[in-house]
Amino acid sequence: MQVITHRKHTVNLSNTERGISIIAGGALSVLGLKHRSPAGFALALIGADLIRRGATGHSYLYEWGGVRTAPKGQGAETTSVPYELGVKVEHSITVGKPRAEVYRFWRDLENLPRFMKHLRSVTVLDSSRSHWRAEAPAGRTVEWDAEIHNEVENELIAWRSLPGADVDNAGSVRFQDAPGGRGTEVRVELQYNPPGGVFGALAAKLWGEEPSQQIQEDLRRLKQILEVGEIPTTEGQPRGGERVERASRAERRRDAVQGASEDSFPASDAPAWSH
Repeated sequence: MQVITHRKHTVNLSNTERGISIIAGGALSVLGLKHRSPAGFALALIGADLIRRGATGHSYLYEWGGVRTAPKGQGAETTSVPYELGVKVEHSITVGKPRAEVYRFWRDLENLPRFMKHLRSVTVLDSSRSHWRAEAPAGRTVEWDAEIHNEVENELIAWRSLPGADVDNAGSVRFQDAPGGRGTEVRVELQYNPPGGVFGALAAKLWGEEPSQQIQEDLRRLKQILEVGEIPTTEGQPRGGERVERASRAERRRDAVQGASEDSFPASDAPAWSH
């Protein structure tokens, strides 16, 4: 998990927070100066920093914690996670199946809850937009609409969440031929802005809900489904799982008829990870 901060963004506070900081800072400064004591002097310094915070719109605490409440500003219509903000996750795995097959399975977005444990459902709205529901720490449910904004058949699917998402996120999945004809390397890159910034991400990690851990496990289940046709038990979208199982049986029958060798894509291959 890589924490991305926003040091190049001077303004990380909303206008409301800036106003509150200036008012509170002014009051503390006046109160501190009236006391004319070490404690009063310390109070005045805190007030002065709050005034600075409001005047500049920059919080050093927010910068350190990866939190930003300021509007996204220019490019907000096409930006899900502000530049240099949030948490970045990267994982990959080698699946012993042809690239086109792995791509087709992933591109049918309703298949995703079959191997993404914390994903409850994906509802396809049109050719590029979909609605997602996922489990969050403490038994909560988060939802968002997403759109595929860049796609290269059999090679790349890139998405971003749309305005109003409970968790802003963006990412991509790439499909490449694995070396030595071992199948397909699937590489997932995800950037998201968790509620509470870095503090929220660390708290989620302690509960075992942090997306870096989730994606690693999800990719292992993807490998299992595509290579051996085993469907993990989930609550979401059983019909998608039935389609995958039927497709797997049909594919095995075709392989038998065509005399394809299982040695080409052995189901027992161990995952090939790169970080």
